[in-house]
Amino acid sequence: MQDRDSILKNVQHIIAQALKVEESSITPESSLIKDLGAESIDFLDIVFRLEKTFKIKIPKGELFPEKLLTDVRFVKDGRITQAGIDELKKKIPNGHWDQFAKEPLVSNLGNVFTVGMIIDYLSEKLATVNK
Repeated sequence: MQDRDSILKNVQHIIAQALKVEESSITPESSLIKDLGAESIDFLDIVFRLEKTFKIKIPKGELFPEKLLTDVRFVKDGRITQAGIDELKKKIPNGHWDQFAKEPLVSNLGNVFTVGMIIDYLSEKLATVNK
């Protein structure tokens, strides 16, 4: 099983390749969109690279829950509803939800997706795969 440091190194390498940024500029606190310039299409590339590198399957919507954004229970007038925030917290428990909840605009959602969130996800996923 990989430790967090080796997961971080692999994730930094993957993100640097996918987003064409310097590995040294990627920290666990880095927001994929705000800090590293990721666009929605980049998330598919990142998931593909994660699956290949870590030899795991990441079900669609598990790491980056996109279906939630088209559900009228969870999005109203460009804002994520409280029910939507609760659902996101369930799907991504290690996101920065307190900060997001202050201004829950759909356009701000990308700021929650951090390198650390990916590392946490992979740590948990790899722990269950390797049991």
